[in-house]
Amino acid sequence: MVNSLPIEFYSAFLSDVAKERKPSPIRGLYPLELRPGVISLLAGKPNATTFPFTSVKLTSRSPTDPSKEIETEVSGLALAEGLQYGPTAGLSSLLEWVHGLQEREHGRRKGEGWRVSIGSGSQDVIYKAVATMVNPGDAVLIECPAYAGVLPMFQALHCDLTEVDTDAQGIKSSSLRSILQNWPESKPRPKVLYTVPYGCNPTGMTATLDRRREVLALAREYNFIILEDDPYYFLYYGDAARYPSYFALELEQAEVGRVLRFDSLSKILSSGIRIGFASGPEPLLQAIDMHTAVANLQTPSLTQAIAFSLLDAWGYDGFKAHTETVSRFYREKRDVFEGAMRRHLTGLAEWTAPEAGMFFWFKLLLAKDGEEGDSESLIRTKAYERGVLALPGTVFLPRGGKTAYVRASFSLLGEEEVEEAVKRLRETILEARGV
Repeated sequence: MVNSLPIEFYSAFLSDVAKERKPSPIRGLYPLELRPGVISLLAGKPNATTFPFTSVKLTSRSPTDPSKEIETEVSGLALAEGLQYGPTAGLSSLLEWVHGLQEREHGRRKGEGWRVSIGSGSQDVIYKAVATMVNPGDAVLIECPAYAGVLPMFQALHCDLTEVDTDAQGIKSSSLRSILQNWPESKPRPKVLYTVPYGCNPTGMTATLDRRREVLALAREYNFIILEDDPYYFLYYGDAARYPSYFALELEQAEVGRVLRFDSLSKILSSGIRIGFASGPEPLLQAIDMHTAVANLQTPSLTQAIAFSLLDAWGYDGFKAHTETVSRFYREKRDVFEGAMRRHLTGLAEWTAPEAGMFFWFKLLLAKDGEEGDSESLIRTKAYERGVLALPGTVFLPRGGKTAYVRASFSLLGEEEVEEAVKRLRETILEARGV
C-alpha cells in the first residue's frame, strides 16, 4: 500500500500566484458535459462540420524492423477529438497511455495520489511548475552547471539560486547536505531542487543510484520537492542497467509525493511535435493545469491525437524497441566524437564520457602551468573564427562566472564533420597556449 502525502501538505509549496488563481469558469465545467443525457450549452466550441480535415495519415518506420513501414490513420472520432478543444490536462487516450508507461517504467500506479498532465514539450510544464511553486525572491536549489533553458525562469523571479555541486556521478549529495545543514535560521528554506539526472544538459552526467537515494532522503529530511527533469531518460546507453528514477525510488520511502517528474517525447519521436508530460502529486498537477487553462488552454489536440495514434499502433513493447534503437544511435555518435577527442585533444582537454544524452562537457587546458583559464572569449571568438561553434560553459552557471569548460553537442554531425571540428578546436587551444 502506497502512503501518499495529504492534499493539504502542498499548500505550503504553492506560490502566491498559484494560490490566487481561480479555476477557469468554463473549462472547470467541461467534465459535466460527459454525463449521459446532458444537453450542453456551455462551451464556445466551433462546429466540427466546418473543419476541412477528413483524415491524417501517417507512415512510420517499424520500431522492430526499420526496413518496414507502418501506416496509421487518425480519422473518425479520434480525428474529431484531435480537431476540437479538449481537456486542459490532455486527451484521455494519451493520458491513459502515459499512465501505463509510468507504471511500466517507474512502478507508479493510478489511484495512488499522483497523475499526469500533458504539455507542449516538457519545457512548458516545467515553466508552469516553477510559476506554480516559486515566489519572487525565493531560495531555489539548483545543480551546477545547470540546463541553461531553465535559468531564465528563476532569474525572472529574482530567485536566490543556490548552486549544488555536481561531478561525473551526478549531483553531489554531500554538497546538498552541507548547504542545508548550514542554512541560515533567519532565511526561509528552499522548497524545490531542480536536477537533470540522466545525460544532463550540459555535463552529460548521470546520477548514480546512491546519489539519488541520498538526495531523496534529504528531500524528506529538509522537506523540499525534487523537480526531476528527465528528457534523456530514454537516451541512456551506459553499460550498467538504467538506474531507477527519483519517481520510482520514492516508492522505497515511507511516504510518496516529493517528486515532480518531467518527461519529453522530443528526443525520441519528434522535437517539433511538442509533447511532454509532468507526473506527480495531484495538488501540484491541478495548479499547473489551472495555469494552462488561462495561458494556452491546452496542448494542441491534433498533435496529441497524432502522437497517440503512433504510440498505440506500436504498443509499449514497440515503443521500448524504438527507444533502444535511439539510445544505440547516440552511443555510436558519442563513440565517434570521443574518438576524435582522444586523437586531437589528449593533453589539451579533460572530460568524462557521457552515458546518456547528446553532450560532451570538457575542460580546456589553456595554460601550460595548469591554471584554470576561461573558455568564454576563446570559444565565442577564436574558435568561431576557425569555423567551429560550441557553447562556453559560463552560460550554464546559475550565478555566472568564469569557467574553462565547454559544451559540445554530437547529435547531428557525421564522422568527417566531427573530425574536422575537433581538429579546429585543437588548433584554437594550441594558439591560446602559445604553441
